[in-house]
Amino acid sequence: MRRSLGLRRVFVPLLVLTACLTTHGTGAAAPPGPPGNERSRLEFTQRFHALQHGGVVRAANSAITCRRPVVRTTASCADVRGGKPGTNSDFDMFYIDVDKDPNTYNSSTGEVRLPPHSRVSYARLYWGGNLRVGEQKPAKDNGRVLIAEPGGNYKAVRADSLVGHRVTGDADAFQASADVTGLVRGAGAGSYTVAQVNVAMGHSKAGAWGGWTLVVAYENAAEPRRAIAVWDGFDRIGADGPRHAVRLRDVPLAPGAKGQAGVVAYDGDRGSGRDTVSVSDGRGRPAPLSNTANPEGDVLNSTISGPDSPTRREPAYANTLGYDSDVLPFTSGSGTRRGDLTVHLASQDPAWIGVVFAAVDAGR
Repeated sequence: MRRSLGLRRVFVPLLVLTACLTTHGTGAAAPPGPPGNERSRLEFTQRFHALQHGGVVRAANSAITCRRPVVRTTASCADVRGGKPGTNSDFDMFYIDVDKDPNTYNSSTGEVRLPPHSRVSYARLYWGGNLRVGEQKPAKDNGRVLIAEPGGNYKAVRADSLVGHRVTGDADAFQASADVTGLVRGAGAGSYTVAQVNVAMGHSKAGAWGGWTLVVAYENAAEPRRAIAVWDGFDRIGADGPRHAVRLRDVPLAPGAKGQAGVVAYDGDRGSGRDTVSVSDGRGRPAPLSNTANPEGDVLNSTISGPDSPTRREPAYANTLGYDSDVLPFTSGSGTRRGDLTVHLASQDPAWIGVVFAAVDAGR
């Protein structure tokens, strides 16, 4: 399908986007829930959709990284940070903290890149991680985080909708999110710092993981008319979780339409070779998707990647040890202006999916 559709790992986001395209306009479609409320599984729902000249960008980073290996055969922490294979369960993990602020115990930065003369339509901050590793973090802190805009000071952010929070036999995972459109619209492009993501340090069989992603949709008269969508939820895949297959009906994409799509996932292990993303258009078997950063059999592989990579972030570890935030390009080449696409996501290892988003040139 990479030949017929030209798609890459965009599959899940495109899937979401297509569903969004059935409703035209702009807005946050998912109503907020009571802050502080949690559920073990959140159905994926449309958070934002628009048909406008513009696109979508994102900033992201991990909140925790390796400190030292606990397995003799494991590569060094420095090698793994540089991109060598390695999993969070092989290491004693410790917080990333770049802000030099004694009042925060974790912090990292990522850059929002906006084309000149852009106006922010919508911005949402997502954060999540594992609460139980060598230490146990309280779930009451899941729904709050700190963010600082370029050149600004920290501002407290609280989740404005249901928090996904699920305890399993070997992990205590969550994802929260909040609308930060006003902040990003006022501050614009540049480096954002996020701190106090509620993640646990140490070592366990499941491993430590955590991070944040800031998704930003924008309008820009100089860019093509695009369908833009952001969806979110919280669901487990893997050994004791479901496979996911989503059908996008009546996709308004002309042949050759170009786009980008992204996915945020937790606890994907690099080098496992046991998770796949594939897409089908109703004419044949699902075709696996891949790109240079995400091999066909290892798509949830602890990467923060995108068309503008290497993106500016501090630290800029190539292996984020359990946190994925990826944006990938695709081209529609199905030969029809409208049709159905089905995206399939499967893994033999446990992982969580939290966000999908996409922007694609709209057909007439």
